[in-house]
Amino acid sequence: MLVLAAPGNGDQEHRRWGVTTVTAQQRAARDERSRGDRQGRRARQDQQDQQGLRDRQDGPDQEEREARQARQGQRHGRRPELAAFLRSRRARVTPADVGMAPGLRRRTPGLRREEVAQLSGVGVTWYTWLEQGRPINASPQVLDAVARTLRLDPPEREHLYHLAEVAYIPGRQSGTVEVGEEIQGIIDALDPRPAVVYNARYDVLAANAAYLDLFTVPETARTGTRNVLWALFTASEEDCPVVHRLRELPLMVATLRSAYGHHAGEPAWERFVEELSAASPYFAQLWRSGDVTLPGPRVKTFRHRATAVEMRMTSVSLSVNGLPESRIVVYTPADEESAHQLTTLRTYRRAAGRSGGTSKDPAP
Repeated sequence: MLVLAAPGNGDQEHRRWGVTTVTAQQRAARDERSRGDRQGRRARQDQQDQQGLRDRQDGPDQEEREARQARQGQRHGRRPELAAFLRSRRARVTPADVGMAPGLRRRTPGLRREEVAQLSGVGVTWYTWLEQGRPINASPQVLDAVARTLRLDPPEREHLYHLAEVAYIPGRQSGTVEVGEEIQGIIDALDPRPAVVYNARYDVLAANAAYLDLFTVPETARTGTRNVLWALFTASEEDCPVVHRLRELPLMVATLRSAYGHHAGEPAWERFVEELSAASPYFAQLWRSGDVTLPGPRVKTFRHRATAVEMRMTSVSLSVNGLPESRIVVYTPADEESAHQLTTLRTYRRAAGRSGGTSKDPAP
């Protein structure tokens, strides 16, 4: 083959009549050197690109990225444990435990996945993914439903929340807690200062005798609980024990709203809001406003139901270990006249033989 080419270093050339001839072997060697040069240039460019990437990563955000990657690794590490935990809890619950017929050809030692999903009110696919350890989100309400179906005790329920990476609040599944003798003794010792124990929904869990001197909150007919909000919003303005009603009630609803964020979707809370909204248009109006606030010290004016005497009280909220989402509220006189009225009420109570504190007939 004849080609025209310029003489190259090391090339063996055959010149005939002014034409340079290059053999196939020489051409292959030259092509090989050209490929090597291109590969070398690409390798050098790749090294420069990698160095530039490292330079950009070694900035102030590097530690944050590494920490985020570590957290992601921890989360993914919990999923296999969550899957194994759910399978083991499901295996120990039999159909008879939940009132279901065992059926024929049952090879599963406990409930089937679709049975857990049905009893918990969730989708079969969603629960299957949860038990398979897939990275899906779970709400507290759904985890509570699964925990009830699987009959988890409090430590197991807390463990489930931890593995699913959901904040755990003890006692949320029941909505109310029992107040022990120790707490009752503390609020009784505060007499003549009124004191009460509220949960997050303003149910009255306990009260001392001084508190009962002020007002009475009857039990709601359907639930049998004593709730301050229900009593205040369903009472007439003349019978309402809170004097500055238009100022105090919005603050109480805003406090309720801040706690509602932890319980949105829970049947007990949704039913409470729905029923009180139906019973009180004023409550419904305040609830729609969406205002939120936290419990704190406030000066309130109360009117005694029998004497019509008004007393100014400073309310202080105290949290208590062992009472989830509950608080002790203590009312101290804001002036000498109010302190004198409290002392007079205690004297009257003792003369009438009502010296002990109780959780019955509580007041707001």
